[in-house]
Amino acid sequence: MTQKELFHIAENWFTEQGWKPFPFQKETWKAFLQGKHGLLNAPTGSGKTYALWFPIVLDYIKRNPDYKTKHKKGLKAIWITPLRALSQEIKQSAERITQDLETQMTVGIRTGDTSTKERARQRTTMPDLLITTPESLQLLLASKGYDKTFKDCAAIVVDEWHELLGTKRGVQMELGLSRLKTVCKNLRVWGISATIGNLEQARDVLLGPNSPALQNSILVKANLNKKITVKSIIPEEMEAFPWRGHLGLHLLEEVVPIINNSKTTLLFTNTRSQCEIWFQKILEKHPEYAGEIAMHHGSINKETRIWVEQAIRNESLKAVVCTSSLDLGVDFAPVETVTQIGGPKGVARFLQRAGRSGHRPGKESVIYFLPTHAIELIEASALQVAVRDNAVEDRIPYLNSYDVLVQYLTTLAVSDGFYPEEIYPEIKQTFCYQAITEEQWQWLLNFLVMGSQSLKTYDEYKKVEVEADGKFKVNNRAIAMRHRFQIGTIVGDAVVSVRYQKGGYIGSIEEYFISKLTAGDVFTFAGRNLEFIRIKGMQAHVRNSTKRTNKVPSWMGGRLSFSAQMSELLRQELYTIEQGKNKTSEEIKSLEPMFIKQREESIVPKPDEFLIETFKTRDGYHHIFYPFEGRAVHEAMSSLLAYRISLLSPITCSLAFNDYGFELLSDKEIDMQTVIDNDLFTVEYMLPDLQKSLNSNEMARRKFRDIAVISGMVFTGYPEKGVKMKHLQSSSQLLFDVFRDFEADNLMFQQAFTETFEHQLEEGRLRLALERIASQEIVWKACKRPTPFSFPIITDRLREKLSNEKLADRIKRMTKILTK
Repeated sequence: MTQKELFHIAENWFTEQGWKPFPFQKETWKAFLQGKHGLLNAPTGSGKTYALWFPIVLDYIKRNPDYKTKHKKGLKAIWITPLRALSQEIKQSAERITQDLETQMTVGIRTGDTSTKERARQRTTMPDLLITTPESLQLLLASKGYDKTFKDCAAIVVDEWHELLGTKRGVQMELGLSRLKTVCKNLRVWGISATIGNLEQARDVLLGPNSPALQNSILVKANLNKKITVKSIIPEEMEAFPWRGHLGLHLLEEVVPIINNSKTTLLFTNTRSQCEIWFQKILEKHPEYAGEIAMHHGSINKETRIWVEQAIRNESLKAVVCTSSLDLGVDFAPVETVTQIGGPKGVARFLQRAGRSGHRPGKESVIYFLPTHAIELIEASALQVAVRDNAVEDRIPYLNSYDVLVQYLTTLAVSDGFYPEEIYPEIKQTFCYQAITEEQWQWLLNFLVMGSQSLKTYDEYKKVEVEADGKFKVNNRAIAMRHRFQIGTIVGDAVVSVRYQKGGYIGSIEEYFISKLTAGDVFTFAGRNLEFIRIKGMQAHVRNSTKRTNKVPSWMGGRLSFSAQMSELLRQELYTIEQGKNKTSEEIKSLEPMFIKQREESIVPKPDEFLIETFKTRDGYHHIFYPFEGRAVHEAMSSLLAYRISLLSPITCSLAFNDYGFELLSDKEIDMQTVIDNDLFTVEYMLPDLQKSLNSNEMARRKFRDIAVISGMVFTGYPEKGVKMKHLQSSSQLLFDVFRDFEADNLMFQQAFTETFEHQLEEGRLRLALERIASQEIVWKACKRPTPFSFPIITDRLREKLSNEKLADRIKRMTKILTK
């Protein structure tokens, strides 16, 4: 059949549905049928699934003219999705095409949710079209004779590629693709990505930077300008002194008419705890919603999640309170309205959520923004700009993730074994390992066989054997089985229990927080001041302390930090206030009472100004800095500055930070003029100072746990029996110490430090922020009392010490004094 005849089949099908194919869909069909690889850039709800399922089926028709009568069995295409929840939708789209065109092609799913019976059936005959996750694809590569399974596979599509890029699952995908390109003779690789800033790079990563595939590829852009409208819910009266948690639930009644006026509303929260609270509160105030409102987040069991997703499709729910578990492309046509509670911290996340409403080509998306405190209205205003200018963020791909590579090589050794000289060139063609040297490669091979220099006397680290002909193979069944259980790159963040030395249990805190403490540090938890003594396995030992402190634990969701682009937009918005340009934005207008109050004691900074405020309260001396760079950067910057100040004069500070700024609180006044004169914001010596200021060894040790799990140095246990986090931690800590003392050039050990600085502390952004501050004029305001800008930070400190009711009372009293 000619291309024209094939196009005719597809266009007829679209006409039967009452649709018309978009130009981008036709462009993709044409490129695919010409044998090209590519990346399709299309938003959710634009018909992107049909852009690629169609040419896959048409290609089969072209090669099998008698397709209606004869059926050639075997796997012909793989569709990779990062979320299991999406697989049903994708399967339905594919089946509509294969059945309507009478092709006899079968469609199957293989994910962690697939039953054992179904898997066994797939082992004997694979479906023609398979929908699966990155992890399940690796499991297929770990099964004997995988090359026969894949040999006739003509296409692989990686959906939501922007979600995988910049994570280790993305690296896992790069490696899987590098193998399939060799095994499948006529493979076409395609990715689908929402709009990100580095689309060209995203294509490089998908296809391999120096590969022939990249030379023969195309980037297709859908250019459907989807109309997105952002409506902020602005409180009737605006407080001059904002604080976190104050507004959110106060605006609950504003949400009720929104829910009543649309078929289905999704309410997105940033954390699971916030999700639970909103769900309860809505039902408490409005019992009439019982049975019409549901909750959806990652910790809820699979049955309930699937039930909720189904209920949204059947239009039997009025509202769903959810977290990012509903972010990605689940195609819920009935959702009319989306409400975002609290700042989403990133433009991409916000646009992704907005796209959930009006989820059909050409429909307008409406998203309501509900601030949890007044300053978030500046974020809302910044998001309006982002939506107007189609702002996009970059996703930074990983480099040299040796842990993922070790896991992958073990996978190949478990199935049919591998010859290093065949695999090395494939790996060199990936983006992640393009710079790997012959020497590093040899080190990794030695590691597989002997388990690294310092561990070679222990048998359990010797996994792979080298056979007489040079093939690397796992022959031990127990090792193979353990490996299959542990394939994957998602390692949960552990929780540490906090106990008194004598054994009394106080509660549990995210390990991330504990990892930054050094012995003798005092922090507040469960309403008490505790001194940190040591960490043993997964327990933190503490004793009561009379010392004043203000280290407060934060939870993962609360740790979402501004993306670089969001900080940039926020600063731009803020700078327009004093330049009088922004008379237009409703949000900024409504904040006027706050800005008036701010100017009484201090200033609203202009683009060339960096603001520092100092004042004294009964808690001590407050020193507040406003880089507006987001939490992650402020965390590192506050540590760095506190360390540098301590070199000038011995002073102890406790640190607090949010997305707008950070505070050093101490019982003595810090001489701000000396800080300014000594140029303490310099980029020079940044890394060594940062390493000394933070407990970087401890942070790297935590990162190393994930690396040890991914690379298989420690075993997480069989399903149902899982090894307790405690054992994992202690065995990976032992390894960390052994490498630190005897084998500091161990690649995995070094990787732990690289990841700590590049991914956790965003060292690159910190450097840029310091450079920006260096070019600004430092404005130091010695205030008589707290300012509106400082208020969210100081009141956040009280949160740990006081119950919610007491907190509200205390803040009321403070506000009263300040507004006199």
